[in-house]
Amino acid sequence: MTVLRGVPRWTRRQCLQIAAKTAVAALAASALRLQAADGNPYQTLDFDWADARRQRAVPVRLHLPSAGRPVPLVVFSHGIGGSRRGYSWLGQHLASQGVASLHLQHVGSDRQVWTGNIFNIVGRLQEAAQDGEAIARAHDLRFALDTLLAGELAPLLDGRRIVAAGHSYGANTTLLACGARVEREGRVVDLRDDRLRGAIVISAPPFYGEAEPRKILKTVTVPSLHVTATDDVIRIPGYYSGAEDRVAVFDATGSARKWLAVFEGGSHSMFTDRSGSGGVALNPQVKEATRALALAFLREVFDGDEAGLAAWPQRYAGILARYARSAPA
Repeated sequence: MTVLRGVPRWTRRQCLQIAAKTAVAALAASALRLQAADGNPYQTLDFDWADARRQRAVPVRLHLPSAGRPVPLVVFSHGIGGSRRGYSWLGQHLASQGVASLHLQHVGSDRQVWTGNIFNIVGRLQEAAQDGEAIARAHDLRFALDTLLAGELAPLLDGRRIVAAGHSYGANTTLLACGARVEREGRVVDLRDDRLRGAIVISAPPFYGEAEPRKILKTVTVPSLHVTATDDVIRIPGYYSGAEDRVAVFDATGSARKWLAVFEGGSHSMFTDRSGSGGVALNPQVKEATRALALAFLREVFDGDEAGLAAWPQRYAGILARYARSAPA
């Protein structure tokens, strides 16, 4: 499950180059403000929760529709170095369409990895990707759901219609919460949350160090949507993962009903809030298409309505490299 392996020795110049790039990314992320446009029927709420049992903070951001009735819920997990502020392009849209979107912040692998001594960035990334943090992330998700569904906002949410979603490291978190199982020291680690009815998996890395992805992912049996791109390549200090790894995760997932969308070109960070990554023209097109695809998937999972998924690939054929569906006859 560990993300980073074989971290090399870096020169002072390389560390400075890495720090410069990450500082720019962190500055861009910190400038984001999640505010609903005039007329959008939702509100955005921040909560600074803490899990006393684990002595771990779990900050969250909730995009909540003003629907006057219980609404479905998506629980979103960010990639390494992210925060609850991220992925607003998806969370705000879901809320505007009547689906609440709860964005977690995983304090052991959040934006703090970019702060501090620049020469320790590689070490912080490596630490954030260890087994303990990967497991803690799944516990964050469970704790956040427990807290939200036991709180004053619970009557506004439909606890029977919940889907997990995540990007990159967050996609791994989503898969663990939806039933992926790894073995450590002769013991199976099972972090499944039975409240989750589906998984939206964006740019999922492999479970590193595991030779048999099918063995890990065959127990993910909820419907799953996998989103990636032909240039969805992970390049972080000490680790490389080609775009083919995203497709391998799709192939290995045990869902009887699963869908794969592969956009042409793009990049791994195209699915974050960065507006130019993957191409200034392509980036907003992919986000528009992914928003539509996510909603179509949710309608299929919650309501059995397959019309949106059936029409989607033709509508976005111009930016698609591949679209695949696996479902019972």
